[in-house]
Amino acid sequence: MTYNFTADLHNHTTASDGEYSPSELVNAAAALGLTAVGVTDHDTLNGLDEALAAGEQAGIRVVPGVEVSLCFRRDYFTGTLHYLLYIPYDLLTDADFRGMAMGIFGQGRGAGLVRARVAAINQEFGPEGKTPLLARPLTPDEIESLAPNVTRRHFALALSQNHGLDRGQINRLIGNDARSYVPSGIDPAQLTPLLKAYPRLVRVFAHPAAGSYPGESLYNEILPPIETVDILMPEFLDKDVLGLDGLEAHYPGHAPQHEQLMADWARKYGLIMTGGSDCHDQEQRPLGVTGVNQAELDALLARLVTA
Repeated sequence: MTYNFTADLHNHTTASDGEYSPSELVNAAAALGLTAVGVTDHDTLNGLDEALAAGEQAGIRVVPGVEVSLCFRRDYFTGTLHYLLYIPYDLLTDADFRGMAMGIFGQGRGAGLVRARVAAINQEFGPEGKTPLLARPLTPDEIESLAPNVTRRHFALALSQNHGLDRGQINRLIGNDARSYVPSGIDPAQLTPLLKAYPRLVRVFAHPAAGSYPGESLYNEILPPIETVDILMPEFLDKDVLGLDGLEAHYPGHAPQHEQLMADWARKYGLIMTGGSDCHDQEQRPLGVTGVNQAELDALLARLVTA
């Protein structure tokens, strides 16, 4: 299906895992002639001030947001899904909001994620766990002492050197199919206090159908198929936990039939439609691939701009 867009609302900068600095991203969007550009780094607000200043200078509207990583551990799905929050402009100068938001987002990465994974390993495989394999509990310190930015390799090193486990045993503890595996991101319930305290945040399910793209796609990111997302939709729609205001329908990793399905879901649930390129770099995942039309942009901005 042919689609014309005026704004690209989902993009990343060096504040998370993008190659553009916030200023470079905004200037690149202006050079493309876009009306607006979304800056939605993973689990951080750190690039937004620079992006907004660059937008004023370049004459392009910056739509501030964040892509929150949500961790799910269900019988039918263990993994991470993404939840876009678009932020009313006045909240960006609210120190209480920024402090609360960053404190919550940080629990799903870095030290917070290390501690969650260590706790899950001990609960399942510790000396008093369901399947005892460790002679003593694993500790966060023995993982974090190996590197400032912990990866799975550092878990493997600690389990080998400090606990004497072989490769097969280590895979039982930290493999993606391990009973103790904790995906990156926060539990949806951890985000609920922020959503309750700041109900004007615009809540959008990011790229819901990307996991069902027919064929290879750089945008899949090991996402679940649309059938799994359909099962999870009631959790996203539940206003007591998350709640939704919109669906990211327009996305380079959505096949045409799935983009149409997202439009159908938006009508069914009374949601706005958003869209963006999910830009991370200039070549493999570039800016300006897709986005929203003016009416869709206006529907979002109406919720972000105070009278």
